[in-house]
Amino acid sequence: MQQVKGIIARGKGAPVELVTVNVPDPGPGEAVVAIQACGVCHTDLHYREGGIGNDYPYLLGHEAAGIVEAVGPEVHDLAPGDFVILNWRAVCGACRACLRGRPWYCFATHNAKQKMTLTDGTELSPALGIGAFLDKTLVAAGQCTKVDPAARPAAAGLLGCGVMAGLGAALNTGNVGRGDSVAVIGCGGVGAAAIAGARLAGAARIIAVDIDDRKLATATQLGATHTVNSAEADAVEAIRDLTGGFGADVVIDAVGRPETWKQAFYGRDLAGTVVLVGVPTPEMRLELPLLDVFGRGGALKSSWYGDCLPSRDFPMLIDLYLQGRLPLDAFVTEEIGIDGVEAAFEKMHGGNVLRSVVVF
Repeated sequence: MQQVKGIIARGKGAPVELVTVNVPDPGPGEAVVAIQACGVCHTDLHYREGGIGNDYPYLLGHEAAGIVEAVGPEVHDLAPGDFVILNWRAVCGACRACLRGRPWYCFATHNAKQKMTLTDGTELSPALGIGAFLDKTLVAAGQCTKVDPAARPAAAGLLGCGVMAGLGAALNTGNVGRGDSVAVIGCGGVGAAAIAGARLAGAARIIAVDIDDRKLATATQLGATHTVNSAEADAVEAIRDLTGGFGADVVIDAVGRPETWKQAFYGRDLAGTVVLVGVPTPEMRLELPLLDVFGRGGALKSSWYGDCLPSRDFPMLIDLYLQGRLPLDAFVTEEIGIDGVEAAFEKMHGGNVLRSVVVF
């Protein structure tokens, strides 16, 4: 058992707190990881606000990279000293998705069986089964993906959630190919990553859509060939105008609202693909003529974690980063201390950061 400092949320809307956390020694199939960097993701804010559940207190943080400190029994492919990115899809290998050869849809992902606690014994609920706003965390060994240690931790850790969600929405879910036209609606961290993914895939035309010119400027730096400020122009008409009147081959909704999803639906070409990667809230409803769904054909997809398989995707993407072909550093807007998490949440509302990253 070790005692370390970590960030928790005790209740809906309450400011986060820096507390002492008990981290157990790793049991069978578990590992303790010394965190080097952890991004401040909007999902952590959802946890704090009660948008994901009520299992307070939550141990926040999940978009992280670090060094394996210790492993428990029955861990064979991980060792102390390994540089890893943490993931929340530790596939089981035995569920119906895994047995069908689709482990990126695994329905029984692993988390650590032991609980981290406060000093009074109160059990903590780790965000996405990780909890990485602390010096060291306990996870299932399968949540650790080894990558090249030459990678900068603050950049590498972003593959643990938001950046992977966007890259995977383009590369995996959308299957963007060479010469395709792609539109991305919403150019925050996830949308910006989708633009980078479309560029990596060889898309010929990449249209960034947002209401914030600052985000559109960043999108251009990451590979957008055209931008549309949808506060000033109709997004669907603009996408069609930029694609010969047809619409884009793939349209990615990185916002997750009914109105943006409809823009994606009508902004795609016939038989094109819509990818929803922005996360809606439970009360949102969608109304659409069924004939339009039938008549336009194509595919309507949701992208969970970019449909990624960490063991396949993380090492490959880190290699591309180290080759200078994937600009992960561009997503790190600022590096902060662990006491800056609450302020980072506030900055999210201003729209002027892609990621604040806690560096340990």
